Amino acid sequence: MVNTTLGYIEHDGKYLMIHRIKKKNDINKDKWIGIGGKMEPGETVLDCMKRECKEETGLDWHDPTLRAIITFNFQKDETDSLFSELMFLYTGKDFSGELIECDEGELVWIEKDKIKNLPLWTGDLIFLDLMQQDIPLFYLRLDYVGDRLVLAELDGKKLEI
Repeated sequence: MVNTTLGYIEHDGKYLMIHRIKKKNDINKDKWIGIGGKMEPGETVLDCMKRECKEETGLDWHDPTLRAIITFNFQKDETDSLFSELMFLYTGKDFSGELIECDEGELVWIEKDKIKNLPLWTGDLIFLDLMQQDIPLFYLRLDYVGDRLVLAELDGKKLEI
């Protein structure tokens, strides 16, 4: 299982997002996602979130707040072996610095009410909605076969998808 972080910095009613258009062989190609990435050995999840933010955006994030723990299970198709990821989801508003060019895509401040119209993973729509409801901390399970979300559970209870 791979451990990762994903974060959404908020400013003036917008979230900072990456349109993933630059990396080759990117599972997130053409999707809009938050900032983040894989944990390094010996690193805490909070350290990872701050490091990834600095590397991808040039910003120093002062108040990342843990909002969710999400397990992703992914198969390319139903005969493929299972890949699992444990993701720690953060939000926050306190940052400093200037945006830099991102190696992974285009950084854009997106109005929260416009996000649902972007090409996103179906599961991202679920956790973004839960974040807007100000649920303090939640656990989500998201299972995919290819691009299709086949199972979603919130705190152990199955969600309609």
